[in-house]
Amino acid sequence: MRIVALALVLVLAPAVWNLASAQEPAAGTTSPAPLSNKAVERITKEVRHELVLLPFYGVFDNLAYKVDPDGTVTLIGQVSRPTLKSDAENAIKRIEGVERVVNQLEVLPLSPNDDRIRRAVFRAIYGNDVLSQYELRAVPPIHIIVKNGNVILAGAVSRQMDKQIAEMQAKSVSGVFSVTNNLQVDEGK
Repeated sequence: MRIVALALVLVLAPAVWNLASAQEPAAGTTSPAPLSNKAVERITKEVRHELVLLPFYGVFDNLAYKVDPDGTVTLIGQVSRPTLKSDAENAIKRIEGVERVVNQLEVLPLSPNDDRIRRAVFRAIYGNDVLSQYELRAVPPIHIIVKNGNVILAGAVSRQMDKQIAEMQAKSVSGVFSVTNNLQVDEGK
């Protein structure tokens, strides 16, 4: 039995070697074959899942991403902690099919005034009777990004009225220079 197994290995080894070497890319070509739409969809879902599960991802961070057919994932947005930037990149690198991660996340500057504004805008938005329903989720969908006194609202709300109320609440906070409302309205969901 041992001889048969060894003979089989000796007979099949050249065929396996030829098959493996035939699949290696030619010299000078480094780009992998484009991923199928199904693979891109799977990676997109896994990226979202990994980002939502990051331990320090919260309402004061805005994580967005783009998955390209060549397996490149581009991270965009703003984070309030430098560790979150590296944690996000490391989590995405482990996903099967991801060839490369381009980390364009901006780390927001440390500022006691911005921290005060973050807390005040959070209380103004999530303390509002109409918007308080959004606070009940694990990661609240209205993200509050503050940089040098300027506020960006990102995420999603259910109704156009909720988007307008969130903007008005943010503008009512003392010390806010401007409010950019990038909230998306998911009507019908």
